[in-house]
Amino acid sequence: MSSVPFSIDEPTGSSAAAAPVRRVSWLREPLFHFILIGAVLFGVDSIIAGQADDPNLIELNAEADAEIQRVFSASRGREPNAEELQALRQVWLDNEVLYREGLALGLDKGDKAIRERVIFKALSMVDANTKRPPYDEKVLRDWFEKNRARYDSPARFSFQEAVLSGDSTEAAVRAFVSALNSGTPPDAEAGLRVFTDRPHSNIVQSYGAEFASSLEASPPGEWRAIQDKKGWRAMRLESTVPSQPADFDQLRGVVLQDWTDAQMAAQRSAAVAALAKKYTIKIDGVEKK
Repeated sequence: MSSVPFSIDEPTGSSAAAAPVRRVSWLREPLFHFILIGAVLFGVDSIIAGQADDPNLIELNAEADAEIQRVFSASRGREPNAEELQALRQVWLDNEVLYREGLALGLDKGDKAIRERVIFKALSMVDANTKRPPYDEKVLRDWFEKNRARYDSPARFSFQEAVLSGDSTEAAVRAFVSALNSGTPPDAEAGLRVFTDRPHSNIVQSYGAEFASSLEASPPGEWRAIQDKKGWRAMRLESTVPSQPADFDQLRGVVLQDWTDAQMAAQRSAAVAALAKKYTIKIDGVEKK
């Protein structure tokens, strides 16, 4: 389970130009499982109210599940994948457990209308019982190596896309690419998109894994017809900046903080999971074991 505010920022492949941006997967953020878009967690009160007759039942029904997915799709411009959907559902359930516990402890006094505050009060009580475990250099180095992807600078790719107007079938794109490579002015009208220093993960998010692999393996300076999840595109790889491994000694302070956050998040998750055992939890009518 994670834990800093949920970020809805996601790269797309449609910008005219792109500068390097450091991005961190939202699934790994430390407080993610307790803070999310308000509409997801608190915009389904009428659904939750329907469960009031059984205080020991927490049910994520089809209506609430659809609302979670709708808000995610509206903010990200795509449907959640299986991993993201599972995480979103867990966020909703964890927050509902905290809310029920907060009500049971009387933490709603003077605040009953504000679900967020009740949840945060309950979470603060959970946090009061968490503490950083002992560690040494080996613990930190081992954790650093296991999570090296967080710290290494990934390879970055600069490339261009010539966007055809009208016919974008495979045959049309291949003919267009052939004309571009031969130096012959193409008959078709096209616009140019320039992407600078994009990491592999960004290209995958925008175009798909197979497309990213094909683009990154292309000879620099040569136009290629490459198929992505939506169709055929005319692409040219311009340059590649190799990946750079991180230095533990330079990042020790950051690693210590990240390791601490991860340990505290694991303790928090375990505590909430223990609280959840007193409830019957159902997802769309099916009891969760």
